[in-house]
Amino acid sequence: MNLHRAYSAVGAAIVLALAAACSDQTNDPAPVPTDAPEPVVAVDSAAEPDLATATTVTVIAAGDIASCSSAYRDEATAKLVAGLSGTVLTLGDNAYPDGTTSNFRCYNASWGAFKSRTRPSPGNHEYHTSGAAPYYAYFGSRAGPSGRGYYSFNLGDWHIISLNSEKLSSTQENWLRSDLAANRTKCTLAFWHKPLFTSGRHAPTTAMRPMFRILYDAGADIVLSGHNHNYERFAPQTPSGNLSSSRGIVQFVAGTGGAGLYDFTSIQPNSKARYKGHGVLRLRLSSTGYSYKFLSLSGSSRDSGSGICH
Repeated sequence: MNLHRAYSAVGAAIVLALAAACSDQTNDPAPVPTDAPEPVVAVDSAAEPDLATATTVTVIAAGDIASCSSAYRDEATAKLVAGLSGTVLTLGDNAYPDGTTSNFRCYNASWGAFKSRTRPSPGNHEYHTSGAAPYYAYFGSRAGPSGRGYYSFNLGDWHIISLNSEKLSSTQENWLRSDLAANRTKCTLAFWHKPLFTSGRHAPTTAMRPMFRILYDAGADIVLSGHNHNYERFAPQTPSGNLSSSRGIVQFVAGTGGAGLYDFTSIQPNSKARYKGHGVLRLRLSSTGYSYKFLSLSGSSRDSGSGICH
């Protein structure tokens, strides 16, 4: 059934009903996925450890998600998300092609099932419509102050920051500095649409370097982005792209929510894992660190590991 043409609650119910086939496995193998052709390009992964803490929380992240076109795989990724608990982070380009009200109806028919547990960020396609107004209207207060595109919240023992890579300004930078200065948690994760580091079709967005530096100076741990329609993980890096195991930020690209996939065009330094396939990134966040696992549509792990907070 094409759920994009079923804008009623029936569509969302079907998505949830089909979720039973997907399980939140923690030690699954990494075979070639059933949603071929989606080969592993490179993987440098370690076993995902158990996080022995009562305050562990889970986030599920992906960007570049939904369209009214049946060629998109957002219904398939929605089935995967439906079988996972946790807060959903969207990494921009939620509703193709232009972020219109009509486009968001199609987002609602798949990923809308998780709206009550979603915290979004805007992408360039949202701004094809003036001021990204339908994006702010659809997500409401879950997207932060209307029209601004950046906000923060605490989740477990982590501080989570959503930034707007489409409307950069000194105002946003100053807000980020103040927000981080007021933060009293040990661990920090930020997410936005256009990545500073990436090996995909779209070149690295160097305009995000000042934001990355502010986060780095404050001791942030993880950055999530989309924009390139593939999965990639980088080793801990400084804003200049130098390795730093003690202070570096680990950046993930997960533009894998449903849009057509991109090849890797120019492999960047410190790129540790790459996968061309749809799926979602699951992060388990504890009071002292995190574990990560990228799950393909088959539910198998394509990259996994862990890290500690600075």
